Amino acid sequence: MKRFSQFMFLQICILSILFLPFSVKDEPLTARDDQSKWITALDEFIRTAPDIEGAISGISVRDTSDTSLLYEHQADIRLTPASNMKLLTSAIALDILGETHTFSTDIWMDGSIQKKTLHGNLYLRGTGDPTLLEEDFATLAKQVKKAGIHTVHGQLAADDTWFDDTRYSIDLPWSDEDQYYGAQISALTASPNQDYDAGTIILEVKPGKKAGQKATYEMIPKTDVAQVINRVKTVPEGGKKKISFKRSHGTNKITLTGTIPLKASSSRQWVALWEPTTYALDLMKRALKAEGIQVKGPLKTKHVPKRAKKIASHSSMPLSELLIPMMKLSNNTHAEILLKELGKQVKNKGSFEDGLDVMYDRLPAFGFDPSLAVLRDGSGISPINLVSANQFTLFLTNIQKKKWFKTYEHALPLAGASERMVGGTLRNRLKEPATLEKVRAKTGSLTTVSTLSGYIETQSGKTLAFSILLNHLVDDEKGKDIEDRIVSILAEDL
Repeated sequence: MKRFSQFMFLQICILSILFLPFSVKDEPLTARDDQSKWITALDEFIRTAPDIEGAISGISVRDTSDTSLLYEHQADIRLTPASNMKLLTSAIALDILGETHTFSTDIWMDGSIQKKTLHGNLYLRGTGDPTLLEEDFATLAKQVKKAGIHTVHGQLAADDTWFDDTRYSIDLPWSDEDQYYGAQISALTASPNQDYDAGTIILEVKPGKKAGQKATYEMIPKTDVAQVINRVKTVPEGGKKKISFKRSHGTNKITLTGTIPLKASSSRQWVALWEPTTYALDLMKRALKAEGIQVKGPLKTKHVPKRAKKIASHSSMPLSELLIPMMKLSNNTHAEILLKELGKQVKNKGSFEDGLDVMYDRLPAFGFDPSLAVLRDGSGISPINLVSANQFTLFLTNIQKKKWFKTYEHALPLAGASERMVGGTLRNRLKEPATLEKVRAKTGSLTTVSTLSGYIETQSGKTLAFSILLNHLVDDEKGKDIEDRIVSILAEDL
């Protein structure tokens, strides 16, 4: 009986060992069996897509109803998120600053007004408004005149001390300094139009009247702080239209080069200026002059004294509206201004470092572990930023509980929506029926990097949070096609 029992025990052990590998191998497949065929399709696409070969891809998908992880591929690997960083910055700004937060720009005076003459100085003080237009300076000038000032026997000074004087985020490439997406960050700045690319001017180039002539250009808005050297030539009809510019480092000397054919449409170039504070101050001086107000003294940068009196004020649109151009058009300057504003409001220091400290402190409230990430700026222009796809989807799922979430969601680009301030950077993507206006997500691009993270409503009615982070791509533009295919597979929800 004892020998028989030993024999039976041995048989059971052998059978258990024989079947153990199959049980272990089958377990993850069994866990996925209750999911749809899209998982298999996604696995196959990632395995066979030629443009992913040699790259690193982090992909995460969650059910927003319960935060459950439905799919992951290298989703805990920290990758460069590019402009997906704005997903974090905008949410923390809404949570701390609030939807109604605005930026004020004020004019102060010291001295006294006698017979319509100010015997003292005017001070233009900014707190970071990135939406100031030429017309807003005109409104401020009208308020100055209404205060009884027609002549200033003193200076027009700029006070930009609300933020520190560090103009660039730590990892901004030197080659981006004159590009609109690399504009300097100042508490006092201005924008050329309602895209609100703060700290930039537009140079609109048009062909001359004859081939061989120099092209013409218009500066928007006109400002004395920029000097343009125009070397663009007009070429015969059908010729090549190629225009570029370069701003010399440390100056506002801009050189335009290239060719434009006869009868061709105009070409617009956005140029980021050196020292946006002086740009804003110059626009203020021009607005005062247009209103008939003469300033006798020179333009200066100076702190508003305690004894000064406020005589004019302008408020920006609320944060809920500012997030539309920031997120839809992926405006880096807005994101970096919000980062500094977080530092100013919470720590009374308007710096990149203090803004990042605020981000690190608040992110854990949304299930985001900052000890597992590297955050270097607010916009995502740094190639050193590192976040995992799983961190993004958990964050995107958790913020849905906040009262400001609808504002946040509304600010995200809407797939295939043709209107620029609705579809944003997704207006020409994901236009098939399964994804058209069913995807709200933030795009991201750097050299060798392409990213897309957000929300999708599937054909079965589920809402999923997803994050696709593609790094080390040979062609980052092809990353957009990869993202679109992945999102289309999610949408089908077979």
